[in-house]
Amino acid sequence: MQDAKEACKSLSNSELFKGISRDEIDVIVSGARTLEFASGDVIQSAGNAVTQVLLLVDGRIKRSQFSENGQEVVLRLGIPGELITDINSLPKSRYSSTVSALQDCKVLAWGVASFNAIVEHFPGLQKNVEAILLSRLAELSQRFCEVSTKETFPRLAMCLIGLVDRIGERVDEHIELRVSQEILGQMTGMTLNSVCSVLSIWKGQGIVKLRRGIVEIHNLPHLSNCAELVGRDSQVVSKAIFKNVFLSLRHLEEVRTGESVPCT
Repeated sequence: MQDAKEACKSLSNSELFKGISRDEIDVIVSGARTLEFASGDVIQSAGNAVTQVLLLVDGRIKRSQFSENGQEVVLRLGIPGELITDINSLPKSRYSSTVSALQDCKVLAWGVASFNAIVEHFPGLQKNVEAILLSRLAELSQRFCEVSTKETFPRLAMCLIGLVDRIGERVDEHIELRVSQEILGQMTGMTLNSVCSVLSIWKGQGIVKLRRGIVEIHNLPHLSNCAELVGRDSQVVSKAIFKNVFLSLRHLEEVRTGESVPCT
């Protein structure tokens, strides 16, 4: 138990613990155990029964789905402080995606029944879990819109800008993204050749520099200009999606309780 508490000291900004007191966090974490995974390990596999809820403490993961012919689509790159389990899963359900370690990882793990009991006991935690679900749904829907309607240049630019906020590291006068061009293609629905072609053009314009497994961004304003149109359109789409998701969840709550939930 002590290992889990020590691991949680670095999670003061975790999405799961937002607004939760230190004492409450200690209680929540006391029901978890610490697991470690080596780079390349599969942490959870799509189709397997959901048995535990995992919170990433250290390292980085990718969440993926695979087509029938084995083509991988990367849904999200996870960073410390994030839940990496399908938090909308019902009892006896199965994982909808595969989670793999991109680096050596440490996670906090709760059994499903234990986590559900904790969520019911702490209203603030339940609120955070619902907010995480809404955020994930809106993010995936926005990306679907981008992949379906936008050309390669703004699509890749928007992806890179999103990664700057999540995994970007300031190094001297530029920003480094430790992400392969293959993963960029899997996140944007682009072929590896298309990703390489666009990045090569941007390299010639001085926007980026490329190293093995790293994209250096040297002109963020110019990159933002490439993504400006898609960003504006997606913001409108995201608001509509958020409203639809909220109404759907409100309907589910009415079904569960048998009562009408007032609109806000």
